[in-house]
Amino acid sequence: MFRLIRMILLVLIAFVVGVFYERNAQAEACAAQGGTLRAKLCDLP
Repeated sequence: MFRLIRMILLVLIAFVVGVFYERNAQAEACAAQGGTLRAKLCDLP
């Protein structure tokens, strides 16, 4: 039972880290174009 709970927690943590990693990559790509990331959209001047 402990293995199942541990596996679910590890998958959940990996998913959350992946979401934050992708969000950061998107923000950096937007900033490289000279914009700002607002509400998941790149706001270019």
